[in-house]
Amino acid sequence: MGLLILFGVFFLGLIVGAPVAFAVGLASVVTFIYEGLPLFVGFQRILSGISVFSLLAIPFFILAGELMLHGGISNRLVRLASAAVGRVRGGLGLVNVSSSMLFGGISGSAVADTSALGSILVPVMKEKGYDADYAVNVTVTSSVAGVVIPPSHNMILYAVAAGGGISVTQLFIAGIVPGILMCLALAVAAYVVAVKRGYAGEEFPGWHVLIISFAAALPGLLTAVIIVGGVLSGILTVTESGAFGAIYAIVVTGLVYRELRWESFKQAVYQSVRTTSLVMILVGCASAFSYLLALYSVPELLSEALLAISDNPYVILLMLNLLLLGLGMIMDMAALILICTPIFLPVATQFGMDPIQFGIILMINLGLGLCTPPVGSCLFVGSVIGKIKIEQAVRTIWPFYLALFAVLMLVTYVPAVSLMLPSFFE
Repeated sequence: MGLLILFGVFFLGLIVGAPVAFAVGLASVVTFIYEGLPLFVGFQRILSGISVFSLLAIPFFILAGELMLHGGISNRLVRLASAAVGRVRGGLGLVNVSSSMLFGGISGSAVADTSALGSILVPVMKEKGYDADYAVNVTVTSSVAGVVIPPSHNMILYAVAAGGGISVTQLFIAGIVPGILMCLALAVAAYVVAVKRGYAGEEFPGWHVLIISFAAALPGLLTAVIIVGGVLSGILTVTESGAFGAIYAIVVTGLVYRELRWESFKQAVYQSVRTTSLVMILVGCASAFSYLLALYSVPELLSEALLAISDNPYVILLMLNLLLLGLGMIMDMAALILICTPIFLPVATQFGMDPIQFGIILMINLGLGLCTPPVGSCLFVGSVIGKIKIEQAVRTIWPFYLALFAVLMLVTYVPAVSLMLPSFFE
């Protein structure tokens, strides 16, 4: 009965339009009262959930991404990608994908990727004769790379939700190969669709322009090198690398590129504080929610339910993926990471999956959720930028979904894809 109350109040909160964090918190409080548990235990869980040192990296990563969004880095990355791959058939589609790989590896945010690059590339693609749905579909799906290619604050949330013992550094390293594979698969899909629709390529501007574009984009690209390189080398912790990355972003956008104005800086700080506050409230409430999930033995119940259907590990992993994909369609990514990790991680490890590998699978699944209705943040942003209806975009997005799903299956059933690179840094 308590479990029904917990999920019943939670979904009721979502139905009436309450913020996810409040729905999670209210469901936890009501269930604590029903079970006769002292409320101070719930508040202790909330405080302990946000009193985690590694969470300090999140505001730094968010601030660095916002500064890059407002400071001209995205424009230079687009010029570099255009000079490098724009001459291929349907070249602007490949420019979109490669720009997302570069920008996603710096900002770590799919929504920021969609907003920043979409505002630049979607109007240009439409002007060059590309259909609006194609421009939006490429932009939206390629932005998923931002949640897999390091640095990604969502991976920090996963490490916290897993209850400790999982290295954020290892998660960052594990996301490199799957993230690159996702971009390559999307590039193939973009090329095939472009050829089918008869889109032309751009003229190669010459090696001189390519070198100049690379030199102009290099200071921005070094942001990712500082953040990820500092962590991999052991010189900096994840939190320290985030802080240095934010400082470096201020220097590059304000002093090198000279495009960060005072109003833009205030806007970046405001958005960073707002996003960080929402994340921290969600983390605290989800901690109390997770306590109740453990109390009711939800992972064990889920494992028994899956085993009642099949005892084949391949089938179990496929069902886990389908469950995560379905949940990603109806809920926000950060909330799902905090709620689903305590439920699904024990089940995945029971069937021999490494927690690092499961983390990457979780990121890809929920990243796909950002591109699917009814709660796809990136799909909404992309459709608004492209000035088309969501239904129009979804009708032709399936080749890109298939490309991402193929990579998801590869990561699921071939552990080396995500675990081989981290093994070299142990």
